[in-house]
Amino acid sequence: MINNIQTMDLRPQIAVAKAAPSVASFSMPPILGFKTPQLKEKATIRIKKIKRGDNIIIPGEIDDDYVDIVEENIDSGGLYQNSGGGNFFTPSSMLFKPPIIKRKTKYLKNCYIIDYIQAPKQRCGLGTEAVKQLAEKAMFDSRAEGRIVTFSAPVLKEASPALFFYKLGFRFTDPESNNVMEECLRNNMPDLPAQIGMMYLPKNRLQKLLMYGELF
Repeated sequence: MINNIQTMDLRPQIAVAKAAPSVASFSMPPILGFKTPQLKEKATIRIKKIKRGDNIIIPGEIDDDYVDIVEENIDSGGLYQNSGGGNFFTPSSMLFKPPIIKRKTKYLKNCYIIDYIQAPKQRCGLGTEAVKQLAEKAMFDSRAEGRIVTFSAPVLKEASPALFFYKLGFRFTDPESNNVMEECLRNNMPDLPAQIGMMYLPKNRLQKLLMYGELF
């Protein structure tokens, strides 16, 4: 048998893969009417600023840094007869004026008040983020000095904002309402009947809200 192969290449043959044309290399037509979606939804919050000159009296218990305590004199007015009666003329020496009573009145200092808050989605942290941003704004306000108040009143019969604000650190000026909130949290119960009244954010709880975002 005659072999006509005179030389043989003994080097290993390496297959070289050639790049295939990319299916995404061609230009895409523009998508008409496309809009960039909103990165994050926000809660709607409406606030007002209260001035000391508004002379808003605060009943109940509240931190001293929230109020300006003024001692005022209460004059009941009028003269009272010391003794006797009837239709006879009473000498002025028999009339006396009652003593003036002193009373300490708590006037709310400059602060922010949350008038309304509503989130498009529940239990997503949107309401908490809105209150946290307000807390930052109030803290850097030289007049408000971090003071924030609100009035808990249910918008709907079955909805109450009291637990939401309480979890964020707000407290009622009525101690009994705070006890009800604690019981609701311990027993995982809704706020029924809804607690109504003024709530405020103490300074020590303001720091926790800014540091941790949520307290619950």
